[in-house]
Amino acid sequence: MEAHSLLKKQGFNVSSYRTGVHIKLPGPSLREPNIYEFETPYKHMFDDLCCKNPKHNYKRNGILPMLKRNLSVKTSPQHWQDNATYEPFDLVFTFEEKVFDMVVEG
Repeated sequence: MEAHSLLKKQGFNVSSYRTGVHIKLPGPSLREPNIYEFETPYKHMFDDLCCKNPKHNYKRNGILPMLKRNLSVKTSPQHWQDNATYEPFDLVFTFEEKVFDMVVEG
């Protein structure tokens, strides 16, 4: 989402999507992530994590600042498989090979 934010500020028409089944954010442990459905507003995620266990500091680990930045870019995360077929793209880039494979196989 950082790339989306920077490109948008430079005047580019940008869309950003996630792949996978759910939105997973770090939780109290690796086995206990915070899981949200696609289209869950970033504001809801932010508020939810603010109310969770105060021993797990979501501000210190960067999750709350990331959600705040994402909220300034768009309302909620979008799922590639549900949205990307509706608009043509001149360029698609990803940061992980497994994500690239999901996008191409879409």
